[in-house]
Amino acid sequence: MLLFENILLLMLVAILALQFSRGLAIPYPAVLAAAGVAVAALPSVPVVAIDPALALALFIAPALLDSAYDLPPRELRRHWAPLLALAVLAVLLSAAAVAWLGMAWAGLPAVAALALGAVVAPPDAAAASAMLGRLSLPRSTVTVLKGESLFNDAAALLLLAAALELAAAPDEGFSTLMLHLAPAVPGGLLFGYAAGRLYLLLARQLKGTLGGILFQFVGTFGTWIIAERLHLSAILAVVAYGMTIARTAPYRSSARERVHAYSVWESTVFLLNVLAFFLLGLQARDILLRLEPAPLREALALAGLVLLVVILVRLAWVFLYGGLARALAGRGWLAEAPGWRQSLLAGWCGMRGLVTLAAALALPADFPGRDPIVISALGVVLGTLVLQGLTLVPLVRALGFDGDDGVTQELAFARTALLDAALAALPAEGEAAAALRDEYRAAREVAASGENPRAVRDIDALKRAGIAAKRECLAGLRRSGRISDDVFHALEQELDWAELAATPADRQAIIEG
Repeated sequence: MLLFENILLLMLVAILALQFSRGLAIPYPAVLAAAGVAVAALPSVPVVAIDPALALALFIAPALLDSAYDLPPRELRRHWAPLLALAVLAVLLSAAAVAWLGMAWAGLPAVAALALGAVVAPPDAAAASAMLGRLSLPRSTVTVLKGESLFNDAAALLLLAAALELAAAPDEGFSTLMLHLAPAVPGGLLFGYAAGRLYLLLARQLKGTLGGILFQFVGTFGTWIIAERLHLSAILAVVAYGMTIARTAPYRSSARERVHAYSVWESTVFLLNVLAFFLLGLQARDILLRLEPAPLREALALAGLVLLVVILVRLAWVFLYGGLARALAGRGWLAEAPGWRQSLLAGWCGMRGLVTLAAALALPADFPGRDPIVISALGVVLGTLVLQGLTLVPLVRALGFDGDDGVTQELAFARTALLDAALAALPAEGEAAAALRDEYRAAREVAASGENPRAVRDIDALKRAGIAAKRECLAGLRRSGRISDDVFHALEQELDWAELAATPADRQAIIEG
């Protein structure tokens, strides 16, 4: 009961902290980090031991699915070079540099140093996206940064899996380990694709039901668990599963089901972020209290050096890649190359988050060097969120990005095409059709100018004002007892959908912080 009470306290602290951060240029993971560590520091909070395998499945599977769902394959083909450079090579270089530091400076065993590098290597794009979504930036930069989070997680977690395998079977050589892991990579991709196709087949029977929403969680976690039981890469299985269902599932769902599902998943990922910070904060507190002064100083010093290394290695590699890409683009071997401003921004978007926390929690209690790895993981997460997260918006403004009109142009084209399709579907005669035809034509004129019709048209503003008046009247009818609660809730739902229909999509988004 005490643990449950403290989790509720953590949620309350996180919710209150997010309210203060809304008007500030602070990524919401930074606020969650402060809230989790603050609650974990309370002496009354007990230390919670979580099963390492559960930590990976619980925290990583939903995060991977969320990233995979938002990254269409065409973006992989279009931006393959920067995605490869950031999502794979940057992670491998960061992991190698940190592993060398762990062995040369801290004297960690090779397997512990490899695990340390894998844990702190992958940046978390959620923190950067929370800020970058509010700013005017080149479209390609935002796309690459979001796509990076999917594959850098997979690359880093494959390294972590190798370290765990080596620690569990130290007598096996590296070549034997590669023989075990080699079939796991293609096998995981194939299994994830098959699981996605099976999900699409079964989900048809649950369309429009609460069970359909719950089945999304069953499919995600089931894919991870079965892949692990088959000794395949659960990480790549979930990635392939998410990208498979993302191509078809949105077209088979109703509007209400999609709104419901997106809200549930956003709330779930948010809650998992809160719990991950809380659990790792608890374990770090236990380590800090248990270690003697000399080992504690060494662990804290290692955490500071690891933080410095991951920041510098990413910056150096991104600038090196930018120069190489510009040289290749000049010879016609690459379609586009980032400028120095884009390179600086991408290099500075290296904040760590949920994946680093979950990877640290996934280390067994008897794993060699676990204490300094956990301290370093928490230090890198807190350090990057504070140092890079709080300076990201000022950096973007100082660089003077002009934004990218590609999104606006595509939105205008798509809106006019949709309205043309709606006009063509109307019957030729009838008062209702004539009235709706006039409304569509007015909306088309606004859309062709590049604006959102719902945001600027007087009729939609009047609709929203009328809905607000209806809500006030409905509340009065309920308070006076003239209607029952079931009638109130039925009409409330009707007004919710009417308001959604008259409100621009960018005003309906759930803001994390």
